[in-house]
Amino acid sequence: MSASSKKLAFLTAAVAAAVLYPAQAHAYVGPGAGFAVVGSLAVVFITFFLALGSLISWPFRTLRRLIRARHLRGPSEIKRAIVLGLDGLDPVITKGFMEEGKLPNFRRLADQGSFKLLETACPSMSPVAWSTFATGVDASRHNIFDFLGRDEKTYFPILSSTRITTPERTLKLGKYRVPIGKPSIRLMRKSRPFWSVLDDCYIPCHILRVPITFPPEKLKNGVLLSAMCVPDLRGSQGSFTVFTTDREKAGSYTGGALILIEREGNVVRGELPGPPSPFTEGHEALTVSFEAEIDEFDDVVAFDFDGNEFVLEAAEYSDWLPLEFNAGLGVKVKGIVRVYVTSVSPHFELYVTPINIDPDSPAMPISEPSMFSQYLAKLQGRYATLGLAEDTWALNERMIDEKAFLEQTYLIHEERERMFMNSLAKNRSGLTVVVFDATDRIQHMFLRYLDDDHPSNRDKDHEHHKGAIEDLYVRMDELLGRVMRQVDDSTLLLVISDHGFKQFKRGVNLNTWALENGYMFAEGNGGADGGATGGSGSGAGGDASGDGPGNGDGAEACDFGAYCAPGEGASAVGEYLRGVDWSRTKMFQLGLSGIYINRRGREAQGIVKSDEYRALKRELKEKLEGLVDPETGERAITSVYDTEEIMDGPYVENAPDLIIGYNIGYRASWDAAVGKSSAAVLEDNVKSWSGDHCIDYRLVPGVLFSNRKVTADRAGLIDIGPSILDLFGVKIPDYMRGRSVFRQETNKDGTSGNDA
Repeated sequence: MSASSKKLAFLTAAVAAAVLYPAQAHAYVGPGAGFAVVGSLAVVFITFFLALGSLISWPFRTLRRLIRARHLRGPSEIKRAIVLGLDGLDPVITKGFMEEGKLPNFRRLADQGSFKLLETACPSMSPVAWSTFATGVDASRHNIFDFLGRDEKTYFPILSSTRITTPERTLKLGKYRVPIGKPSIRLMRKSRPFWSVLDDCYIPCHILRVPITFPPEKLKNGVLLSAMCVPDLRGSQGSFTVFTTDREKAGSYTGGALILIEREGNVVRGELPGPPSPFTEGHEALTVSFEAEIDEFDDVVAFDFDGNEFVLEAAEYSDWLPLEFNAGLGVKVKGIVRVYVTSVSPHFELYVTPINIDPDSPAMPISEPSMFSQYLAKLQGRYATLGLAEDTWALNERMIDEKAFLEQTYLIHEERERMFMNSLAKNRSGLTVVVFDATDRIQHMFLRYLDDDHPSNRDKDHEHHKGAIEDLYVRMDELLGRVMRQVDDSTLLLVISDHGFKQFKRGVNLNTWALENGYMFAEGNGGADGGATGGSGSGAGGDASGDGPGNGDGAEACDFGAYCAPGEGASAVGEYLRGVDWSRTKMFQLGLSGIYINRRGREAQGIVKSDEYRALKRELKEKLEGLVDPETGERAITSVYDTEEIMDGPYVENAPDLIIGYNIGYRASWDAAVGKSSAAVLEDNVKSWSGDHCIDYRLVPGVLFSNRKVTADRAGLIDIGPSILDLFGVKIPDYMRGRSVFRQETNKDGTSGNDA
């Protein structure tokens, strides 16, 4: 190989670090949830000359902007707008604490302006709702309908927000396989966010951790730090690692991995698996090593973790530790983790957070401009970059306890506060938007403490952290007080949430319902009547109750990681819809709200004809809205929405055919969310994740606090962006479906229809 060819290969290798091949890692599916479908790294080069050129041209660009801005804007009623997003803040809980005098700043803001219910998106989950907030349109116009979509060719789930493609060609260089070509990372959210419209008018915009902003979109006059759907270095939406000397804990866990290690005297050693190698044929995991010396007398551990030397007490988090994974060919991939000693004796146990992208040396674009993440790291130290950084699955799987989860969540929250306060100080005449996640994550995991009868309380503490929700709301009130002290008469202050919260007591599996009612069939099921009646053929039928296998081997029918309950036989469908007989299946459930029809001409093996399609949707709607929980006597589903009837945007074809509106207390079960059947249609939710909002969107509105009087009869997330544009004197674009809540009139009696 010539010298020039070698040089080209090494340069390509640097760019090829843009792609880390798919890393299988189970991650939870839920609000603040994700799915491991992609693994990717992109090397971001920041050059001195670009910065120098920007500095030299600044006076000329500023003058040009001032001239152009006069033609793009009308008179402005505000100088600055601040949007404080508190994900999941619930209006009922908020109002209760306000009436008890525990939230004085929220009360003061309500008295000064307005406190109203804020209509959420349909369906009511974070990626959909925050996309509606950003763009001022519904899901059929911004193209985000869930955390997960499905590949129509394979039926396999795909992350709804991002597409990452890798170069197909490779160059063989000794033991290495160097990708040739440019990798691609695309944001699948459509429509323009309202801050891009402001940016066109040269209004400074600081956008901090708003969901569904990865990869970051360009801003001419602002900064952005991405949030939800930023992956970890393994390519998942957050995979923890636990090292333990306790062999009784060996087994499989959702959301992460448990690794057994040996103790030699007072020393343990291990290797932390990181991203897959981009340059080897098998894409083996790159690793870094650690050594820990245990002092049982003082209950402390001395670490050398990839060159980071420090001492931790039991039940104490480390600072962020920089890690460096050597991919070869001179390419090093950098990440950060925190570690937490959960036990010193009799067994040593170490929890390691998901490996976050290092903001000081990002392996993938996470901010706009690219140097903004580094600026923040230099300013305040390293910080969490993972889109869903609070490790709810580690608590679900009891790898950490409630105390450790709360501490981790508030450490991340404090990082976000520092970013926000810095932005408020720097951006005095534009838009600042921030979204805090603690309100969502803590309510997901601690709402059970407000209901002694919650099935999630079984075998868990339900007293010690009974005040966690109140403490959370009081802490947000204190944050609001600090923000209000920086607000003057020319500033608009909005506090919003994307949805509220309700208890999640019972899971509903509509794949199991479909098997029992003849709408879905499992491979190998010989019965002509399907899973509901069993069969006499060679498959393992079983009846609706799962009693007894047929002539076949039920275990064989449940391969590829499928879950087979005792006696379930071939009626089972495995994770990610593995094991479905598509030649007879009419519908399937995937994600947290969607029912898909196996439609001919659309799905690869579709069987439902066009003339049967609408009749089948009506039939399913009628039956599912009548689904009653035999344990409680309550309707599990309040409404089934036909997306063709409630949405008319250009991307409605990508939506589920039906959106399920679950009743309070119900949600898609954990198995159903990943396209899996289970032993029963309805079952108790016993995980720590005990609160949720993926139900009928009409039952979980968010909150809207404003220091200006809201005059609209109704207000929704879809209206927030247009309202801000209007106050800045910027014309609301025709594509937006929202309108200003400060221009519309109230009811004739002077009241508003959704005052909180």
